Amino acid sequence: MAASTAPPAGPVNGRHSSARPGGKVVCRYRDSDDSTREMIARPGHGGSMLVIDRDLLGRGEERLLAHLGADEPLANVGIVCRSYLDAEPPMRRCRAVRPEDEARTPTAHSEPAELHLEEQSTPFRLLRIGSRMTIPELRWVRLDSRSGEVVSLREAIAATESYQPFCGIARAALERWGDDETVSTATLRTELNRVLESPIVLNRGLREAVVSRIAKDRMSMSEIAIRCGRRKRDSKGNEAGETSWLARRIGLLPEGGQKHPTRWVHSDVLGLIAWRGLGIAPREVELA
Repeated sequence: MAASTAPPAGPVNGRHSSARPGGKVVCRYRDSDDSTREMIARPGHGGSMLVIDRDLLGRGEERLLAHLGADEPLANVGIVCRSYLDAEPPMRRCRAVRPEDEARTPTAHSEPAELHLEEQSTPFRLLRIGSRMTIPELRWVRLDSRSGEVVSLREAIAATESYQPFCGIARAALERWGDDETVSTATLRTELNRVLESPIVLNRGLREAVVSRIAKDRMSMSEIAIRCGRRKRDSKGNEAGETSWLARRIGLLPEGGQKHPTRWVHSDVLGLIAWRGLGIAPREVELA
């Protein structure tokens, strides 16, 4: 691809009207054969939206990138187009637009699962997006980002510091679409298994327990660190707890070279701080 114009993440509007009838231009780009192509959004049946790739000069057939339901935000048009352009040209596989596409709505079994977290500053949805395969795949998308960023399940969990409802929705989606040959769930299944089987867990519960203990029992972070075997001595030989180690483990300070505190901790370290540092069972600070 010699050059491209990145698709907007927001709604398609009248300022991008196509010179050809039947749709509004999302973006234009130069294909590998040096031809200019455009992606358009064309209204479909029942309020749905057809996202189509076609030659600017009208040569060849139109390609269907996605058929979005009436309830999906127009920002998804930009997400679909960006995902398509991000793939290498040989991997941009999509079928020709068929006459029946104009006369039907997306079937119920192909509609994406949905999650919108009203109480959070970063809403996420589980969407069908274009992929390097011949069929779309189910992936988590951060809708408030400029490009409709595709994120992993772990990234979505970290953003809200909560496993639910992400894991629950992922399980439900796999049960519903796991055997559906029109959408790929391989990546979502892999991400869910990794989250469930990983020894790296959220540290929010541990952080809250440490902060609570300091506030209620007047226990210092230095004392907690010493109980965990993390000691340091100053130039005069005075011993103190390695508070920076504790603060990094519970997500109050960023790791070296990082800008933001981590939301994760190894389960062995969580157990150490819970048992020895706080004198409580690890299960009391583990998030479900």
